[in-house]
Amino acid sequence: MKTAIVWLRQDLRLADNPALRYAADNAEQLLVVFIDDPLPQTASRLGEASRAWLHHSLLSLQSSLEQLDQTLYFFSGASREILQLLVEQTKASLIVWNRAYDPVSCERDTVIKEELGKVAEVKSFNGLLLVEPWNGCKADGSAYRVFTPYWRRIEPNLPGEKPLAAPRKLPPKPAKAPANSLKLARLGLLPQLDWHESMLEYWQIGEAAARDKCREFIAATVTDYREQRDLPGTEGTSRLSPHLHFGEISPRQIIHNLYRAHDSVSEKNSGTQTYAKEIVWREFAYHLLFYFPQTIEQPLDNRFDAFPWPKVSKAKLRRWQQGMTGIPIVDAGMRQLWQTGWMHNRVRMIVASFLVKNMLIPWQQGERWFRDTLVDADLASNVMGWQWTAGCGADAAPYFRVFNPVLQGEKFDRDGEYVKHWVPELTTLDRKFIHKPWELPAAEFAKLDYPQPVADLKISRQRALDAFAEIRKSTS
Repeated sequence: MKTAIVWLRQDLRLADNPALRYAADNAEQLLVVFIDDPLPQTASRLGEASRAWLHHSLLSLQSSLEQLDQTLYFFSGASREILQLLVEQTKASLIVWNRAYDPVSCERDTVIKEELGKVAEVKSFNGLLLVEPWNGCKADGSAYRVFTPYWRRIEPNLPGEKPLAAPRKLPPKPAKAPANSLKLARLGLLPQLDWHESMLEYWQIGEAAARDKCREFIAATVTDYREQRDLPGTEGTSRLSPHLHFGEISPRQIIHNLYRAHDSVSEKNSGTQTYAKEIVWREFAYHLLFYFPQTIEQPLDNRFDAFPWPKVSKAKLRRWQQGMTGIPIVDAGMRQLWQTGWMHNRVRMIVASFLVKNMLIPWQQGERWFRDTLVDADLASNVMGWQWTAGCGADAAPYFRVFNPVLQGEKFDRDGEYVKHWVPELTTLDRKFIHKPWELPAAEFAKLDYPQPVADLKISRQRALDAFAEIRKSTS
């Protein structure tokens, strides 16, 4: 009886799962596995918030598989060693997985494919992206570094291949469970302290929740996405990012749902096209990560290697992390992140700009904090977003573009609803002072129990521009 091993990673779903579909069509028994691989402390390792989400996503998928008389087996250890042992135990002749594109996974997967290919058929598939990095290059085969031409390269081929339907039945699991499989709880994905419980109350987790959220957003909200996506006090975004990160839904499913529901996707500047561009922006991030893996830690624009960063003040960094900078919209975003594991995208740009340019703290510090606290801490998107804001990445915002958090707050959170929700110390303030409470009379400000700004916006902006002028001189 032909046995196949299906190795799941960022593809925790039944529908549009090409590895699972191939194994189901070409084997008589399936062993579906998830391996918590203790990778080195690199950017490829999940942060605490993501691991808490992962626990519940795996629980949801396990339930879905059980409804098809299958199960999900859990393991902890080096993927290569565990897969080799499973092949020996089950006599599996087919091993399949959906590809990952970060440098650590690429290197590991190549080794596994070479070694297991000596004893079994090994196949990998694209279950993560619309377009794999090497299929989205320029005509000369080189990688893109600017989004607009990349979009023009990808857009004519959308929506692309139709997503695979979820299987109605699957081949049975082996009669005997692997000797070294674990209970999900033994993976230790949940933090020892229960802080994550209140965070996850903001979310429904799993494939069914992702599918429902996608349909609801596309039916009710996406046409206004271009205008609403910048307003943090409204529900104007899809919030599908954590579901995408763990593969509870695929970008192909989202794009096909979008094109099927709306004819306006091809209309320039429509809400639907703007949202399609956001999905392709994620593709662009993976394209960059694959061709420029050094950007996980190093700026793509190597002029910034010479940037004169001052010594990091741990106390000031902690104030940013805790949402106590004294800048209301920055603090609202950082508290939203801590409490929900997510932050509105417009606010992500504001808090990142404030850290890097007003506080002069290297972008890597912010990227690491986001990676540990976001439930959607997608490595490619996170790194690209931070380098974009810092001005040192692909398609980056010019360094001299420093987001003024007061003006940003007054433009996108006019009445302060977002700030007041996450910074309750300021709920009594009116529109005039909600984004700049330090302009209150001193006695009134003292009553707020709210800190003075950690940085003067005007002085710190000029200091950042002066630092950038230094590297321009040194590299010209």
